[in-house]
Amino acid sequence: MSVFLRPPGVVSEKDFKSRCISCGQCAQVCNYACIELTPDHLFFGGETPKVFHRKSPCFLCMKCSAICPTGALRDVRMENAGMGMAFLNLKKCVDYQDGSGVMCWTCHDKCPLRGNAITLQYGYIPVIHASCVGCGVCEYVCPIHAIEVRPARLLPPDAQAPSDGEKS
Repeated sequence: MSVFLRPPGVVSEKDFKSRCISCGQCAQVCNYACIELTPDHLFFGGETPKVFHRKSPCFLCMKCSAICPTGALRDVRMENAGMGMAFLNLKKCVDYQDGSGVMCWTCHDKCPLRGNAITLQYGYIPVIHASCVGCGVCEYVCPIHAIEVRPARLLPPDAQAPSDGEKS
């Protein structure tokens, strides 16, 4: 099964599954066509909205959370999307390699929450903060796959993104 995120504003997975009626309005209104309705279970069906961020990340237009008729997706600001959290592998990221001669910053430049979720320490080293909402854009654009976004439903309740250069 592919890793997927739930759309922005998602409630807990348990509440989501009890509230979502598979109406598809969130997918229809998505500006970027990143929301897909797919079965939750191979044999029992039940299509629910998913964002396969490695294929098409969420750019946080927030139209899906505003249109949800059941509250499975709460109408929240993009800073509260709560889809997951990004983790940076410092051993892969070229900006952390001494003498690499490469400065990338793609994750920072493309982040919808640039300056909050991802900042540049010393002006050139990307740092992912706890304010990351897990939209998947950084993982999608990273040319060397140094970032992994983990879905909120799979994170421990006290999960924090590595900050200020901590290793994940």
